[in-house]
Amino acid sequence: MKIKKAVIPVAGKGTRFLPASKNTPKEMMPILGVPMIQYVVEEAVRSGIEEIIFITSYGKETIIDYFDRNLELENYLREKNKDGDLKLVSNVGSMVEVVAIRQKEQLGLGHAILCAKTVIGSEPFAVLLGDDIVLGDIPATQQLIDLSLKNNMCSVVGVMNVSDKEVSSYGIVEGVQYLNERTLKMTKMIEKPKSYETASRLATPGRYIFSKEIFDYLEIIPKGSGGEYQLTDAINLMAKNQNVLSYLFEGERYDTGTIENHLVATIEFALKNEHYKKIIQEKIPYWSKKYEI
Repeated sequence: MKIKKAVIPVAGKGTRFLPASKNTPKEMMPILGVPMIQYVVEEAVRSGIEEIIFITSYGKETIIDYFDRNLELENYLREKNKDGDLKLVSNVGSMVEVVAIRQKEQLGLGHAILCAKTVIGSEPFAVLLGDDIVLGDIPATQQLIDLSLKNNMCSVVGVMNVSDKEVSSYGIVEGVQYLNERTLKMTKMIEKPKSYETASRLATPGRYIFSKEIFDYLEIIPKGSGGEYQLTDAINLMAKNQNVLSYLFEGERYDTGTIENHLVATIEFALKNEHYKKIIQEKIPYWSKKYEI
C-alpha cells in the first residue's frame, strides 16, 4: 500500500515570532526567500505524498493560498520573460494537492490530527510538524514510510539523539527491543521529562507514520497537561496494544520554531549555498571588527 496523504498542523498562534506573526503565519517566515513550510511540504512530496491536509486556524489562509496557482502572477512573469521566476512560482502552485481543515479551538497536537480523520479515512498517513525542517539525500518521511511498509504498515515515530540538557524539550521514546541499530520497538513516550527521569536520549522532532488506528486512541484519551489532547498519550495507548516502532532517521534537522533557531537555520542554509556563503565570508572581517566577535 502506498502512503499518499500527510497531515501538517499549522494552527498554532506563533507568538514567538511576534510582532511579525500578528498578520503573517509563522510557517510563512522565509529562510533565504523560501517560506519554512515549503521545505516541509517538499520533503513530503519527495516522499511520494500526493495530498497535504493542513490543519489551520483563523488567519492561516495565506498558507493555503501560497500552495495554490496564481495565474495572474504567472501570466505577468511570462509576459516579462522572467522564466526563472515563472518556474519558481508555477512549481509551488502545482507540486501537490492541498486540503485545509479548520481547527476551531487549539486543543493540542492530538486534537489537531484527529481533525483530519474524515479526510484520511482508513489509510495510513504521515504527520510532519511545520516548524521542523529535515534535509537529507533520502527524505526523513520516506525513511519512515519504508520502515512501515516493511513491517505490515505499523506506526513509526521518527527520532533523533539529543543531549542531556535537551531532553526536557522533547517527547522521549523508550523501548525494550532493538530490531537493528536504528529501529526500536517502543514501549512508551515520555513528554518532556527531566534528564534523570529517563535513560533514553531518543527525541521526537516531528515526523510520524500512523496507521488508521491512531484515531481510535485519539478519540478516547482525556485532556492532558495544559488542558490539551496530547498525541503522546494516544501513542502510548497504541504501543500497549500493537506494534509501534521508532526510527533514528538520517538527515540534518533544523528547529525553526523560535527566532533564535530560525536565525541559526538561516545561517546554516546560507553556508550551504556558494553565493550566500561568499557574502558571509566577505563580511566576517568587517563584523568581527565592528562588533568585537
